[in-house]
Parts: sequence; C-alpha cells; structure tokens
Amino acid sequence: MSRIEVPMPQMGESIAEGTVSKWLKRPGDPVERDEPILEISTDKVDAEIPSPAQGVLVEVRVAEGETVEVGTVVAFIDPEAVAEVRRLAPAPETPARAKVKNARGCKTEGCDRPHDARGMCTRCYGRWYRARAMASASGNSDGAPTVAQASVDLPNRVAPDREAAASPVKGSEGHLAPSGTLDSPATTSSQVEQAAAVEGDSDCTTTSEERVRTRSTPVVRRIAEEAGVDISRVPGTGHLGRVTKQDILSFIESGDAPGTAETPASEPSMPATAPAAAPTPTPAPAPAPIPATAPAPAAPSVRTRSGDDLWERFLGEVQHPTFPVREGDQVEPMSKVRRLTAEHMVLAKRIAPHVHSIIEIDFTTVDRIRREKKAKWAERGARVSYTAFVAWACSRILREFPMVNGTVSGNNVVHRGSVSIGLAVDLNPGLIVPVVHDADHLSLVGVARKIVDLAGRARSRQLSPAEIQGATFTITNPGVLGTVVGMPVIPKGTSAILGTGSIDKRVVAVTDPSTGEDFVAIRKRSYFSLGYDHRLVDGADSARFLSRLKAVLEDFPEDA
Repeated sequence: MSRIEVPMPQMGESIAEGTVSKWLKRPGDPVERDEPILEISTDKVDAEIPSPAQGVLVEVRVAEGETVEVGTVVAFIDPEAVAEVRRLAPAPETPARAKVKNARGCKTEGCDRPHDARGMCTRCYGRWYRARAMASASGNSDGAPTVAQASVDLPNRVAPDREAAASPVKGSEGHLAPSGTLDSPATTSSQVEQAAAVEGDSDCTTTSEERVRTRSTPVVRRIAEEAGVDISRVPGTGHLGRVTKQDILSFIESGDAPGTAETPASEPSMPATAPAAAPTPTPAPAPAPIPATAPAPAAPSVRTRSGDDLWERFLGEVQHPTFPVREGDQVEPMSKVRRLTAEHMVLAKRIAPHVHSIIEIDFTTVDRIRREKKAKWAERGARVSYTAFVAWACSRILREFPMVNGTVSGNNVVHRGSVSIGLAVDLNPGLIVPVVHDADHLSLVGVARKIVDLAGRARSRQLSPAEIQGATFTITNPGVLGTVVGMPVIPKGTSAILGTGSIDKRVVAVTDPSTGEDFVAIRKRSYFSLGYDHRLVDGADSARFLSRLKAVLEDFPEDA
C-alpha cells in the first residue's frame, strides 16, 4: 500500500517544534489535495495544514495537544484509496434514487446516512477500510477483506439464510463492520479493535496527558537508549510534562542516569563479549563498575563527547543558571514564548560578535511629506507611518551593501538575492517579526500597507509560516514607546538589525544652504543604531550604510 507522509512543517527559521491543536479530519475520512486536515500552533503562529495529496487519511500518529519536532510524521495519506471511496459514495439524487434511499437507509447503529446499491456509506466504508489497513500493516493480509467483499450488505442487511454464517463485529462508535464476508471472524475483531484504538476509544485506561508524558521525539529516545535511561523517570518541562532534549541531557549530566534504567537481571548494563555472566566490578579502582568479561579500559561515558558534538551543543542548546529563591519571592515557569525568546537571544549573542554604531537623522523632510500627503493617502485607505519611510529607504540601499544584507554560513558568506525586511511587532507580552518580502519592489504606500496588514494579523496570531520566515534585514522600533536609542540583538541567519529611537523635537544648530550662515532651529530628529555581525560587517561598512540611510531620509524623494 503506497502511503504519503504528512510531516510537521517548518513554521519559522527559529521554530524547532509544533503542537497539534486539532484534527480536522479523522482516520478513514477522504481528503482533497490542499484541504486542511489539522491545525497546529507554535509560539508565533497558528495555522491550518493542508493535505499534500488527494486520498484517504489512514493513520494519525500524533494526538491533539502533543508537541513534536519539525519534520516528524504526524499522519499518513493513502492516495490509492480515494477511488474506492468514490466508487462506494452515494450517487446523485434522483426521484427513483430517493425512493431507494428512503427504502434502504442505513440501519447500522448510530449511522443515519444513505447507502448506495452496495449497502455501504462512505463513512462506514472508511471505518472498515481502517480495519483492513491494520491487517495489511501487521502482515495478516489473508484475513483482510477485499474491495469486492466490502460491497456486500452490512450485518443489518445480511440475508436470512446467511445470518448464521455472518458474525457481525462492532467497530468504534457503535458502527458495524462487514465481518460476515471475512475468512476469519477472529481476525476481523482484532482489526476493528485496533481501528477503534487509533480513533481514541473512550474506554482507554490512559489519559491524553499520560500518553503525551510517555511520548518523546526520536532524538530524545535515541539519547535515552544510549544512556540507558528510562524516559518515564525523567522530569519533563515540555507540553504536559513532555521530556525535551534539554531535559534528557540535563538528567544525564546530573549523574542520575546510571540508576535510572530498569533492565532485567539477566541482561548486563553494558555490552559484554561473553553471554550470561552477571557484571561484577574489577579489583582495579575505576569510576564505575566494569563487567568481569571486559578487562579492557572502560568505554567513554555518555557525558564524554567529541569536539564536534560539544560545538553542536554550544551553538544549538541553552541551559540557564539557577539562583536561590528568597522569602517573599514569587516563582512562575516561563511561558513558551518567553522560553524560546530567551534561548534565541542567548544563541544569537553566542554566535555573532555584536557591534553597534549610532547616527542622528533629521526627519524634517519626512515630516513635511507626511503632512502634505496625509489626506491623499487617506483617500486610498493607506496609513503611512515613519516606520514605512525607514523601511522603504532601507530596501533601496541594502542592494548597495550586500554584506549588511547577507550572512555567514560556515566558512562561506551568503549574499542574499532578495531584500526582505523583518519588522519587530510588540505582542505585549512577547514579540514577533513578520517579514515584508521583496520590499525593494514596493512603493512607499505599498510598504506602508504591508506593514499595517502584517502588524494587525501578528497581534491576532493569524500570520502564515511564510510570513515570518526569510528576513534578510530587521528593523525594530523601540522609539515608539519613547526609547531614545537601543542596542538590539541580531536575529540568527542575518548580519544586521536597525534600531530606531524616538523622534523628538530638538534645538539644533542649522546652516543656511543659500548663505552658509548658522542659526538655531527646532527640528524633529531621531537616533538610529545599527547592530551588526563583526565577522562580516566592518565598522566602516556600518558607517557608510548609516550615512547613506541618513542622506535618503533627509532628502526623501517626493515620488517614492
């Protein structure tokens, strides 16, 4: 049986896992290509995930509320089953057909859907199909019904002379499976029980929280297996107590791992060259017991790691130090958004050597253009903010500074082929960075509309995964809250970020361009800071970029 995997999608460059919020389809349901089959959520977005192909949803591997790593298979689609479902679906309604439907309505317990001439509705067929898929997957294909056998009457419609031979078996939700046609009734019962288990039988003895608690990602299971750790005894900090990669590594490093695994007495805790003998410690002093059959030096412990592994952990994992709690303190766990933000900020500072340069920019020209064109823009339904002017100006000059629009990848420099600007949006609490893709192709009004749209949908958590990925440069605006200047952290995968300060009226010395004389005037000005990765961007590059940005904003084109 050819099946198509449905993986947990990548919801953002910095997102490593996602949570299944709700299944929109159930096993056995037919689905169309690009039809939503489940809803997932991350710390940044909620999204519906479409089916990658037309077919039947034959297996669900991740339950609602469970969090898994990106790329984990959450379900399977069988594209070959759609023809069988359509073949058995009710025909278009006609007067004659209506009489047949009324006369032969479904009498199966709990099902009131009409059946076709074969005696099966699409949903009943789907439930039977799951049982057949279970049997096929377990290698018991001899006991599974064929498509032709599926077309016979359901148990409620078995002819009187066949009732003795037909043994109806009740499936999930009280529906009856066509067991009278199977070669082995016992096998059919097992298949239907397995199918009911997939749907989540109400008689199950474990709760969803317990199932999530004992499930983990393949990476965590592999680490636990190598270390001989029983995952059920590891304190989990993930969703509903789920054990994360950081949890298992911390547990191993704490020294609690050796006594955690519960293995039979007949099995040695470490590999031995001879079978059977129980492990005994050697007389020579050693940090841990060594099997008597292995006089060679002990193998490295799980905490002994190669240089490459240490670098991988340094660049990809974060463990925050703990501090004593004093009387009167209140302790609460980090929210998912705050925890991921903390990890991303630590990793960003670890990887990129941050340097910041600051420049002051006069907004007199921009302010005049805004006042003069405000009514015109309002007629077009556009709100053009100061941020839109800054984003438009950056999009025009980033092509001139490929190092500011690029990134370091290993020992290579990646010069991005597009100019896509990320704009930090305050969610209070938390933040998100939606992206204006190909910003250099948009007009000033086009950039302004895009910013308003993305910011609004960011606050209502309606952004799609593509709208928070692919930034080549980032702008953050703490000045909107009154901050004079900031020193922002460079997002991973980019080489620079621009921080805009508050735009304030200041008394400044100004030179008259016509006479060359100086005079004192009140002007709207702001401090901009450029944080850059010194591996790729030099101080002179930063100075040239800021000077070019200052020139564009202070002499802003009227036709932008």
